[in-house]
Amino acid sequence: MHWWIPEIPWSEKIIRSLIVYLFLLVVFRLLGKRQVGQLTPFDLIVLLMISNVLQNAMIGPDNSVTGGLLGATTILVTNWMIGRFAFLSRRFERVVEGDPVLLVHHGRVIESGLRRENFSREDLLSNLRAQGVFDVGEVKAAVLETSGKLSVLRYEKPNSPAPPGKTG
Repeated sequence: MHWWIPEIPWSEKIIRSLIVYLFLLVVFRLLGKRQVGQLTPFDLIVLLMISNVLQNAMIGPDNSVTGGLLGATTILVTNWMIGRFAFLSRRFERVVEGDPVLLVHHGRVIESGLRRENFSREDLLSNLRAQGVFDVGEVKAAVLETSGKLSVLRYEKPNSPAPPGKTG
C-alpha cells in the first residue's frame, strides 16, 4: 500500500461517500430535531459509534491519504450543494430540514407536537428553564426550530418596570 495511491477507483470512493452521506441525512431527518439539537452523553456515544461503523463502508479497503481526502471532499461538496439547493428552493429546504413545530400555545403543552418530534415533556421543561421560564403558563408560544433549538415567546408582564432611561 502506498500513502498517496488509492486502492479503489476514485469513482467508487465518491459513490461510497455519497451513499453514506445521504443515508445519514435521511436517518437524522427521520429521527427528529431533538436528536440533533441537544446531544446527551448517550447521543454522543451513538454518534461516535456510527462514525466508526460507517467509516469502513465509506473508505472500503482504502487507507490512502488521497482516498481519505477525496472522501472528505465529496462529503463537504455534497453538503454545500444540499445547503445551496435548500437556499434556492423552499420545498427542498422543507424536505431536508423539516418545519418548525409548535410545542406550547397560550400556556398549554401541545402533546401531538411533542410526540411528532420525539420530544419528552421533561426535555421541554428543561429547555424552558434554561431560558428562565419556570411555569408553562408564562409561555405564549414555544416553537421547536428546524435547528433543534427552542424559541420561546413569553407573555408580557403587566407590572414590569420600565426599561432604564424610560419614564412613562
